[in-house]
Amino acid sequence: MNDGGRPEQDSSPATETGKAKKSIWKAELPLERETCWFILVNALDVFMTYILLNLEGFRESNALANYFLSRWGIRGMVYFKFSIVAFITIVSQIAARKNIRGGRWLLNFGTFVVSCVVIYSCYLMISWLGPKG
Repeated sequence: MNDGGRPEQDSSPATETGKAKKSIWKAELPLERETCWFILVNALDVFMTYILLNLEGFRESNALANYFLSRWGIRGMVYFKFSIVAFITIVSQIAARKNIRGGRWLLNFGTFVVSCVVIYSCYLMISWLGPKG
């Protein structure tokens, strides 16, 4: 209530349903937890790739990532990989606004696939660091 005894009115713009409009930049992401996991495992993939590339005998097996690596170095490969991460994240967030299950599936599937790559990279590193016979 304001001083005049009348209820205060909301000054935010309203839609036809009476709910306030949210800017796309201020709205909550529908799949925040899934997005965080997806970004985390992709960061781990880049980290493991960097470590393995600095060990003798390893090379990037993804031909497209290897192109960026050979042309622009590790920075180019990181930009390439995180551009793909950004694209998949944006697509899944847009999909989630229409179909939450579809967006969630896309992010969870991507997280699973990249997690397998990270686990395999850890296996390669442990094998390389293990006892030489």
